[in-house]
Amino acid sequence: MIGGVLLAGLGLLAAELYVIVLVAHAIGFAPALALLLAVSLLGGSLVRREGARTWRRFRAGVETGRSPDREVVDGALLLLGGALLVPPGFVTDAVGLLLVLPVTRPLFRRLVTRGTTRWLGRRGGVRVVGWGPPERGPGSGPEGGPKVLDGDFLDPPGTVH
Repeated sequence: MIGGVLLAGLGLLAAELYVIVLVAHAIGFAPALALLLAVSLLGGSLVRREGARTWRRFRAGVETGRSPDREVVDGALLLLGGALLVPPGFVTDAVGLLLVLPVTRPLFRRLVTRGTTRWLGRRGGVRVVGWGPPERGPGSGPEGGPKVLDGDFLDPPGTVH
């Protein structure tokens, strides 16, 4: 596992250096360096703006009793995209921008949601359906909660009954 991650990291580093050399050869070293800096600054600004927008949608969803699953996935994609924009390189910048841009992020959101749903389905995971506003009445707590909780709950390994 660690060897695969190390190999992937070295491959990414080699790809980044190769693309930087190609771009520097095509447009010159100073313009390539300026382009790397500009993309990093633009990406940082975009992450801040989109992150604030996602946070506002998350809070509004929670306040209205809607499940904020879309905003959680968007936040994770923004975090990953922002992390990819930090190191200098055209390959990571391109992937980072694709994760951060509001036009392309829905594609990645669908991929993450679909993959997570499949993974949880194979593992017999838990799903919460219909998060609602706090309900008042017999048997409901003051903070409300999920309307339906469905899933298989497994004891941790080593648990004795």
